[in-house]
Amino acid sequence: MEDISNLTNVTGSWLQTIEKYGSEYGLRLLGALFVLVIGLWIIRLLTKGVHSLMDKSKIEPSLNTFVKSLVGILLKILLIISVLGMIGIQMTSFIAILGAAGLAVGMALSGTLQNFAGGVMILLFKPFKVGDFVEAQGHSGVVKEIHVFVTVLTTPDNKTILVPNGSLSNGSITNFSTQPKRRVDWTFGIGYGDDFDKAKTFILGLVSEDKRILTDPEPFVGLAQLADSSVNLAVRVWVNAADFWGVFFDLNEKYYKNAGKAGVHIPFPQLDVHLDK
Repeated sequence: MEDISNLTNVTGSWLQTIEKYGSEYGLRLLGALFVLVIGLWIIRLLTKGVHSLMDKSKIEPSLNTFVKSLVGILLKILLIISVLGMIGIQMTSFIAILGAAGLAVGMALSGTLQNFAGGVMILLFKPFKVGDFVEAQGHSGVVKEIHVFVTVLTTPDNKTILVPNGSLSNGSITNFSTQPKRRVDWTFGIGYGDDFDKAKTFILGLVSEDKRILTDPEPFVGLAQLADSSVNLAVRVWVNAADFWGVFFDLNEKYYKNAGKAGVHIPFPQLDVHLDK
């Protein structure tokens, strides 16, 4: 009988303890579960909204997916911390450890994070797009791909260059593809003693034969410099951007082949030596 009485007392004590903690933490636990469910539902709506907003803004798909995942993870971490705090778990030490770990990871990945930030800036503000011919960071080429961390260029001689987005977003960029027209410049030299008007008429004649050269703005030929061995003429014409290199090389070739026939001399450096007896 004494053993039964002791067992009854122990059972009663356990029941009282369970009742005490149940009444104390039960409502907290239910409230925390309610907040967790509602929070996850709100987070799902927010991530869908972010994805839809970036999709309407025609943001690069890779950045869209990355930002959506990043926003979802950060919101879920905040939600879990809030739920644990509602239950009664002290989160101060955990948050301090998490902050220290985040600082260490951030310092270790500072270069990578800089490239990510640069990629976000490029994809948002679009200083160039796929297919543009650009010059940046000492490299020139056609933009083939824009990733979150690097931009892929293909050079005119078919080399592939990966340019980090961090340095790309912080440096100067020359985009040759944004304007529909480009100006082509030459410097043609004629000999001292050649007829300037005759040379000018000859060059304008070559220009008028090329239908790719625009008449508005009209072509320009002017005397640019009296150099040591030549009189240099500046020639400037406007073309559609796609015709730039074709016009440039073709007019060089035509000038070289026809200058002699037109009575225009192509000068080269000469040195007169006088010997005193």
